[in-house]
Amino acid sequence: MKIVERPFPARAFALLFGGLLAGAFGYGAVNVLYAFRRVPLAVRFTFHTALMSVNGLVMQSLMGLTILSTLVLAVRSTGRSRLLAGGAAVLAVAAFLITRLGNVPINQHIKVWAVSGPPADYAEILSRWEAFHFARTACALVAFLLVVLTTLRYAKGARP
Repeated sequence: MKIVERPFPARAFALLFGGLLAGAFGYGAVNVLYAFRRVPLAVRFTFHTALMSVNGLVMQSLMGLTILSTLVLAVRSTGRSRLLAGGAAVLAVAAFLITRLGNVPINQHIKVWAVSGPPADYAEILSRWEAFHFARTACALVAFLLVVLTTLRYAKGARP
């Protein structure tokens, strides 16, 4: 029995969700983060808290859809395309774990700081948040690039 590669819908969804995730994290890294650095701390903490309350559901859903679509693409692909899609799925999971274990706990602290003020070591904590954000952004970007590579391989007629 010959295995036939049928990943078109999976590829489309992986491109869509992976691109949205990388774009959202990238926009945050390039624009929002630098804007945070230019405003007074009280404004930063208030806006950060408001942004995270909206982002919580949106970004977790987007990460979940990226993980799911890249896993489906990996299952529906063969050969190198499967490896590329599987790598994208692993990186999407890494972005989720970095967010849940790194950024989210710090977001909870920032929520308190918006009301009561920051602790003495707030700058080091904000620096850690930024490092986690750059790490998850890199994971999402590379995951998206891997999905793009699977699409280019398919478009060129590469053998799976």
